[in-house]
Amino acid sequence: MKISARNIFEGKITALVDCKVNAEVEVTTPGGDRIVAVVTESSVQSLGLALGKPVLALVKAPWVIVMAGDSGVKFSARNQLAGTVQNIEKGAINSEIRIKLTGGTLVYAVITNEAVMELGLKPGVPASALIKASHVVLGVPESSRAD
Repeated sequence: MKISARNIFEGKITALVDCKVNAEVEVTTPGGDRIVAVVTESSVQSLGLALGKPVLALVKAPWVIVMAGDSGVKFSARNQLAGTVQNIEKGAINSEIRIKLTGGTLVYAVITNEAVMELGLKPGVPASALIKASHVVLGVPESSRAD
């Protein structure tokens, strides 16, 4: 399967909180980085989501907000993933930022060139990727879906 989402986090479900309409699903990568997704209860059922199950968490790069350093500001985004800028690929208007998280996972963000300059982003600079849990799409391999 080929997809357009730049961020594909492979991991296992390490927490699952069921509610009436939505569920909160925590995915932990092999390196220990954690991504939280909010999905519908019908998705939990149709995908057969359960603790320990392998899953893919998908996030499009434009949905990732980049924060330089530690601003001391609290955010509503459930996923506040700290790391270091590893690479910046500059385009005519936007740049692709690659942030390496503490567990080794790479997060890609697409932000304007102006934002890159304003934030002082360059390789080696501490940065965080902010991702709303509702922007995380979960997928499971066909072989592990519930029948």
